[in-house]
Amino acid sequence: MFGLFKSKKQILVSPVDGNIVKLEDVPDEVFSAKLVGEGIALMPSSNTFVAPVAGIVTKIFSTNHAFSIRTSNGFEVMVHIGLDTVELNGEGFKALAKEGDKVSVGKPIISADLAFIESKGKPTITPIVVTHKKELTVSIDKVGNIREGEDLMEVTLS
Repeated sequence: MFGLFKSKKQILVSPVDGNIVKLEDVPDEVFSAKLVGEGIALMPSSNTFVAPVAGIVTKIFSTNHAFSIRTSNGFEVMVHIGLDTVELNGEGFKALAKEGDKVSVGKPIISADLAFIESKGKPTITPIVVTHKKELTVSIDKVGNIREGEDLMEVTLS
């Protein structure tokens, strides 16, 4: 009974090598104003994007530019590779997993050709957001460069 009032916590690891960017600094108001959810962004420096949490792949967009994973404790995490990359119609992206897959942390989900994406004039900045509509607290202790698999942020749902 007392467990009903416990807050839920989730650690997210970096889905890719890169440089940490505050979500507020993403040049797209949908993300910077946190309309999609709370989180962080990365300027990726490697091409394979992995699961930042364990769970079920709930969505891989038809253009393979974004994916979502739901954790066992109910968090929904979305990784959106680049901005306006949906306009590439899947070119430069390859799905390495599929919707419904049960994945562990670090499982490759999408491969993206960052050089190609940039050659098409699309920013590669990658928001990583928790799309939960309830009150979230996000703790981010790291700044600068991060390696795939390193702890990126802790999310607490009250």
